[in-house]
Amino acid sequence: MDINFEYYKIFYYVAKYENLTRAATALGRNQPNVTRIMKLLESQLGCRLFIREARGISLTEKGKLLYSHVEIAYKHLLNAQEEISGQNSLNGGTVEMGATESALHLFLLDALHDFRLKFPEIKIKIHNHSTPETIRYLISGKLDFAVITTPFQLPETTLCGKIMDYDEILVGGTQYRELQEAILELKHIKQYPLIGLGRESATYQIYKDFFIRQGVDYELDMEVATSDLMLPLIEHNFGIGFVPKNLAFPLLEKKKLVQIPLNCQLPKRSIEIVSDNKRGKSLAADTLYKYLKRRKNHHKD
Repeated sequence: MDINFEYYKIFYYVAKYENLTRAATALGRNQPNVTRIMKLLESQLGCRLFIREARGISLTEKGKLLYSHVEIAYKHLLNAQEEISGQNSLNGGTVEMGATESALHLFLLDALHDFRLKFPEIKIKIHNHSTPETIRYLISGKLDFAVITTPFQLPETTLCGKIMDYDEILVGGTQYRELQEAILELKHIKQYPLIGLGRESATYQIYKDFFIRQGVDYELDMEVATSDLMLPLIEHNFGIGFVPKNLAFPLLEKKKLVQIPLNCQLPKRSIEIVSDNKRGKSLAADTLYKYLKRRKNHHKD
């Protein structure tokens, strides 16, 4: 099937703006011409891509499928163009990186701060999702690489390297101060409201498996979407929860949180950097990727 690649560029803008007039303006074309080309594309593909509505257009299921591929390809082409035109060194380009909340706060914030000082012209787009979601985006080609927290399952086509290990502890607000005086058995945790990340997260899965191995049910009284929400809720005595020790430490020092000792060792966690071997990286992405891998040497248990 020999389709003019310009048609896909126009399709990308129409799908992105969900409006023929706005797409035509962005492309520097007139609307009738854009409409005509989209009809030609639908005819050549033998399927309907758009549903025309009063307020604009929406994608059909096949339109969404096509856009998922065209979006990736178009962004890769734009990145390559950025690097080739006007950028004769490693200091330009855009990186699409996935990151979990824990990876961001425990490792990436400091690392990216120093990287930006060294390579100020490299643009970095951070996509923040749960570990399973981030892996899906990586495999689909929407990310150059990802920095995520264990546990996870990866296809054989991926390359994975450990950045750092970290410990988690059980903490509560000042209302639970008496719990720091004795060692709590895991089975007694259900006596207190438990706060944790939702079912789509790697953290939920690791603690569910851990509790099952100990013969205890893992039931959350309050599920949150991101780890950023956990500490404020715990600090305000909504319940107790497992959090990275390094993130809890400032609040423990200020006595706004208390650490609750347990009679068992919590699961070890780690932050890892993951890439897809099936695809090459742009110069910008490869520069950041290698920088972060070298940076791991600064982090020791």
